[in-house]
Amino acid sequence: MALRRAQGDGLTSSRWVGGADRAGFSAKRKKKVAEIYQALNSDPTDVAALRRMAISEGGLLTDEIRRKVWPKLLNVNTSDPPPISGKDLRQISKDYQQVLLDVRRSLRRFPPGMPDEQREGLQEELIDIILLILERNPQLHYYQGYHDIVITFLLVVGERLATSLVEKLSTHHLRDFMDPTMDNTRHILNYLMPIIDQVNPELHDFMQSAEVGTIFALSWLITWFGHVLSDFRHVVRLYDFFLACHPLMPIYFAAVIVLYREQEVLDCDCDMASVHHLLSQIPQDLPYETLISRAGDLFVQFPPSELAREAAAQQQAERTAASTFKDFELASAQQRPDMVLRQRFRGLLRPETRTKDVLTKPRTNRFVKLAVMGLTVALGAAALAVVKSALEWAPKFQLQLFP
Repeated sequence: MALRRAQGDGLTSSRWVGGADRAGFSAKRKKKVAEIYQALNSDPTDVAALRRMAISEGGLLTDEIRRKVWPKLLNVNTSDPPPISGKDLRQISKDYQQVLLDVRRSLRRFPPGMPDEQREGLQEELIDIILLILERNPQLHYYQGYHDIVITFLLVVGERLATSLVEKLSTHHLRDFMDPTMDNTRHILNYLMPIIDQVNPELHDFMQSAEVGTIFALSWLITWFGHVLSDFRHVVRLYDFFLACHPLMPIYFAAVIVLYREQEVLDCDCDMASVHHLLSQIPQDLPYETLISRAGDLFVQFPPSELAREAAAQQQAERTAASTFKDFELASAQQRPDMVLRQRFRGLLRPETRTKDVLTKPRTNRFVKLAVMGLTVALGAAALAVVKSALEWAPKFQLQLFP
């Protein structure tokens, strides 16, 4: 059962609504809907076109369309639902108690005014989805925040399809977060500072001097921002974008949020607590379409392959930092949806000699501000490049298309 939300299935971008007159807006919407259905009805389905539609302004527009397009983006056959486990998973699952606690705390993720009976029914479905996926994939390890992702799919597509979509997502896009240790999650976070450094060295150096690290973005990353954004329309708009792109796109989006808040950061006291507190409080009125286009542009300008060396250097610096463990404890005290990941992380850090400014390098011939920050992904070359990278990311996964 897919939820009929009080908000309806309107567009997620205020630019679509407020930037054009009603007639122009209606025409633009109708044109995009027609293009989406044309791609869906192609034989075979035009997945590249669907990705461009999901990336471009407004995303997939409605939940009705998302129920048709999200399975195509994840290559999930909607006519082949996952089998129901014959086991009493609530009795045998080692994760049940933690999942139950997290689901009970998830009230704010449901639409205001939803009847208690309906919400409680959805929470029971949420538990069943998570336990079934974990039972079917014993290599996956539950983490707090995972339920925030599952809720989003449950509210949009209903229990049966959500199970299939989240299972595919968990074994691909989210796979690194579900390892027994936090090594791969930390490595993904370590792309954040190199991205910022490429665009704004001054901001990068300020954050390095403040020793703020990247833990403030952990809950953003592992929940695809579902835990930190209060407006569900913005959450599903981001899911359109992330599902259509390379798995590392969420870290690029995290970087553009920090870059967007440059002046606020530079106006802070240059210490870890002040900068972390500012950045961990994500604004709710972000210009989402602008940031989405900037994230796509930065991905094209600075692909992960070009940042891998700096990300690895960042990780090595953290391993040899004496204050890392204390900084991590202070920062993560303000986080909630990542407790299991933090518990895995605790055993990995040991105090050693402090290594500072590992990523400091000459500033000659560097862009202080990139012209690319003023571009829009829309349907231009940047969008095509982002789509191409998504299609090439895992050929066996992405290109095994069904009619």
